[in-house]
Amino acid sequence: MIFWHLGATTLAVRYVYRDPAMDLRWVWTGALLPDLIDKPLGSILFVEQLGAHRLFSHAIVVPVVLFFAVLVATRRNSGLRRGLIGLVIGMLFHLVLDAAWAEPEAFLWPFFGLEFPATDPAAFGPLLRRMASQPLVWIGEAAGLAYLVYLGAARLRDRGGWRRFVSEGTIPLGETR
Repeated sequence: MIFWHLGATTLAVRYVYRDPAMDLRWVWTGALLPDLIDKPLGSILFVEQLGAHRLFSHAIVVPVVLFFAVLVATRRNSGLRRGLIGLVIGMLFHLVLDAAWAEPEAFLWPFFGLEFPATDPAAFGPLLRRMASQPLVWIGEAAGLAYLVYLGAARLRDRGGWRRFVSEGTIPLGETR
C-alpha cells in the first residue's frame, strides 16, 4: 500500500507537527522504508528461510535505535539531522498505519526471540493477490491518493510551489483560524 502510507502519513505529520519546514521527502521515504526492506527480503529473496513479509524493519526497536543513532551521530540543527528525524517519524507512522502491534512477534522483535512469525502465504505473488482482493486496501489507497491530489491542488497551485516542493520537500501549511 503505497498511497495509503504516503497520504495518511502526510496528513498526520502536517496535523501533528505543523512544521512548514519539515522535508516530506524524508518522511515519505520513512513511510515506505519498512515495506521496501521487508517485502523483498521475506517475500522474494529469502522466502524459504524467512517465510514472512513483516521482518525487522516492522519492529519498534528499529526506528527507536535509529532515532538515538541520529541524535548521537549528527549535529544539532543540521539539515541531515532534521531529515533523518523525518525519516524516523515516517517509519513510526508506517507501523501505526500497518497496525504492526497486531503481530507482536514481529513488532516486538527481538524480545520474543530472533524468529519471525511465518505468514501464509509469504511469497510475493500470493501476497499481492491477497492485497489486491481486499476492499480495504483499495479504499486506503484511494483515500491516500485523494489527499495527496487535494494537497497538491490546494497548496502547490503555482509553478513556484511545485518547484519548492521538489527542491525543499516542503508544502505550505495554509491559514489556521
